[in-house]
Amino acid sequence: MARHIYSCPLRWSDMDAFGHVNNVVFLRYLEEARIDFMFRLAPGDGSPSFSGGSVVARHEIDYVRPLVHRHAPVTIESWVTKITAASLTIAYEVKDPDQVYVRASTVVVPYNLAEERPRRITAEEKHFLQEYLDQEPAVV
Repeated sequence: MARHIYSCPLRWSDMDAFGHVNNVVFLRYLEEARIDFMFRLAPGDGSPSFSGGSVVARHEIDYVRPLVHRHAPVTIESWVTKITAASLTIAYEVKDPDQVYVRASTVVVPYNLAEERPRRITAEEKHFLQEYLDQEPAVV
């Protein structure tokens, strides 16, 4: 099982009044990592996969430790924990080599923008996602 690695820069505006990265900002970090992951199989490579859109059906976030602003980026590891006919679940760890700040998951539904409705995962998408499939949940 592979994990997608995303190096996420921290921005000065990400901080809250206590000098920590604000809890809502973590959703943006997860979005950046998820988009980077999903568009590895993208129209730029000639594939129509995921180009029709997707919607987030659910987020779940466990805040483990505060993340203080710094110049060095934080690492976000992403992998797939579940694939159904019309959705996938992506798990994440926002971390440094020696500690985890956030564990999270997102349920994503592929979406047909032209028809304005959810659609099924294609065989090509499923093949790509299975390379990152790990059905064991991360330890909280």
